[in-house]
Formats: sequence, C-alpha cells, structure tokens
Amino acid sequence: MADVQNEQFDVEAYIQQSLKGLELATEAHKATWGLGREGRWNANQDTGELSLHFEDGTVATADMQIIGTRNTEDGTFLWGWEHPSVDPELQRNAALVREFGQKHGIKEMTTQKISCTEERAWELTALAMRLASANGAFRAVAAHGTHVFINFGEVQLEKDPPLFSAFR
Repeated sequence: MADVQNEQFDVEAYIQQSLKGLELATEAHKATWGLGREGRWNANQDTGELSLHFEDGTVATADMQIIGTRNTEDGTFLWGWEHPSVDPELQRNAALVREFGQKHGIKEMTTQKISCTEERAWELTALAMRLASANGAFRAVAAHGTHVFINFGEVQLEKDPPLFSAFR
C-alpha cells in the first residue's frame, strides 16, 4: 500500500488524484482494446476473473477484485470486505480501503454499508485501484438495480472462434 502517513495528509485530494489515475487508465484501455464497447461481461467468483466479450469475438480477461456493490434504488454501497455475496479471495482490494480508512479515521471506509452516490462509488473504487496498484476498474450492471464495482489486473486478449465456423 502506498505510504500515506503524513499528518497533514489531505484524504480528499488523494482520492481525487486516484480518480484522475483511473480516468487516465480508462482512456488508455478504451483506446487500446475497447473497454466500454463490450457486448457482455462475466464476473466469475470461482476463477476470480472478469471477462468482457466483444462483438468481433475478442474476449478480454483479467483477475478481479470486488470493491463493493451499489444499490441504485436506495443509494447505498455495501463494501466488498465481508460482503456476504463476495468470495473472501476477491475482497483484498476493498480491505485495503478499510485499512486506509482505519489509519485516517474515515468512517465511510470502515462502515460496511453507507449512503453513496454513483460518483462517490467510482472515487472509492479508484482509491482501491491506487492502493492495490490495480490496472483498471469496471462497473458491472447486475440484477435488481445493483452495480458491482470491480478492480481488475493485467488484461489478456484473445479471439473466440466464430460460431458455426465449420459451416463456412
């Protein structure tokens, strides 16, 4: 975890710098392999992998960590650390944010369920990305108004064989 021990430390400035880092990483991912243009996604907790599937048959896969889930109906965010639906192996990056919050006395990072805007959820996800030196972040839209905020590692690209290629 980055060294952030200075007593004059500005937590919000650090979070905004983290968000800027996420924005730059996202632009690079968009330009190089098309992040944001995927047709479908899969977050497999058994393998710990995020897969993004593109119309041309390209599949981007990366190790993932679940930072938390946001309920769009009530505006709450449930942290990935100790989340009842998140495999313990996928809680590490979220746990780094909790440790950061404990170190700096930040209640929103040490309280399991918080009120949270979409923007703040992205900021917290960016903070997790920075603390864990992750490669990027993704928001998966799940069922019943739930958004899953994910950090991902190094991206591997491969092409799926076209469907029915034997008939061509």
